[in-house]
Amino acid sequence: MSDAVQLPGVAGLGTAPLGSGPGWYLDWGRTERAGAVATVEAAIRAGVGWLDTAPFYGWGRAETIVGAALASQETRPMLLTKCGTFRRPDGSAYEDHSADAIRADVAASLGRLGVSSVDVLQLHDPDPRTPVERAWEVVCGLVGEGKTRAGGLSNHPVDLMDRAAAIGHVSVVQHQFSLLHREAETAGVLDWCARHGATFLAWSPLASGFLADGFEMESLGAADFRRNLPWADPARLDLARLRRELAELAAGARMAMAGLAVGWVLAKGARAIVGARSPAEARAITDFRPLPPDLAVAVEDVVRRASCPG
Repeated sequence: MSDAVQLPGVAGLGTAPLGSGPGWYLDWGRTERAGAVATVEAAIRAGVGWLDTAPFYGWGRAETIVGAALASQETRPMLLTKCGTFRRPDGSAYEDHSADAIRADVAASLGRLGVSSVDVLQLHDPDPRTPVERAWEVVCGLVGEGKTRAGGLSNHPVDLMDRAAAIGHVSVVQHQFSLLHREAETAGVLDWCARHGATFLAWSPLASGFLADGFEMESLGAADFRRNLPWADPARLDLARLRRELAELAAGARMAMAGLAVGWVLAKGARAIVGARSPAEARAITDFRPLPPDLAVAVEDVVRRASCPG
């Protein structure tokens, strides 16, 4: 069975941007290894209680960076990682949730992280070839073996969550969720988590940086994947208006724009996985708090006005 787990703090460190580098097709711009390790170390020293990583992030690069940072620290935050995503020879990704694949993936992750177990192991994306019941039995087995304290599901729809929950408790559920991407809310994922006692984790609460302070489209590299996201399309979003009005609202509330965006996610009852690429960004994770209801409504109004019809 998969046990329940309590994450300390409403926001944790997301390590996907730290995986950016040669050979991984999600280009965030290069982050040097020393700076990436320092970012994780800064988060731990600042008191960030948990961090989320995955073998997929840079095909092991992010986990290796986390492992290097952990080696220099006396205290260890709770560790969440994933399994089941593998690399084809051409660099693209595919899912394999067979028992042998999951176990091999976990063993490799533990080696990169330099630990004997993690706190939460999540199936990264659905595998259409493997019944989720079979994969979840493997995760529950790894809980029994002490390789992980609990299991979670990442990017799985409600019907697959139901099927996994029939086998054993789903402790953590992770989906993309932000002011600009609310599908987890409309698809019933948040409600499912509330009914089943699962912690909901919002990945990309800053919409891949579009809701972060200082974001500029013009500064992105030519290969940066964010140039192709929906929010970069002026036919869908007036980004300049959105950021201008959010900045004004943030100034009036005496907080950063990121505080508005992450605070809105937290006000929805989610925990936030906040990506960071510098020690300063990592330290700021401990400052996030849920928005009061009136400010949360005001933020939604800003997004509504900036969204283009169609």
